[in-house]
Amino acid sequence: VQLQASGGGLVQAGGSLSLSCAASGSTFSDYSMGWFRQAPGKEREFVAAISWSGGSTLYADSVRGRFTISRDNAENTVYLQMNTLEPDDTAVYYCAAGPPFAAIVAVMRTPAYWGQGTQVTVSS
Repeated sequence: VQLQASGGGLVQAGGSLSLSCAASGSTFSDYSMGWFRQAPGKEREFVAAISWSGGSTLYADSVRGRFTISRDNAENTVYLQMNTLEPDDTAVYYCAAGPPFAAIVAVMRTPAYWGQGTQVTVSS
């Protein structure tokens, strides 16, 4: 599966951004999907994941309550709505797909496919 992320940009602290990740090349609903991020000088970290049906979600503690992951299987797209952004949210954001037919935790622990990153910069 090929993944194409978009929607990053520059926003002031307290603002919002919405990221999208379009999938192609395989049956989108076979995959749990996730978002990760990597800040300068830091390791890539998990942000959020959603099951193939959209019925289950997981969030990192640092974003829970501020970020919302969702998906549209008809549009082969996963979204990340980011509200109340903080400077510490500055990072390159990556979408990922889990192994096909795997549980939601699989995309969090061992993503099988990665999209290119999209830069999110939050100014103070």
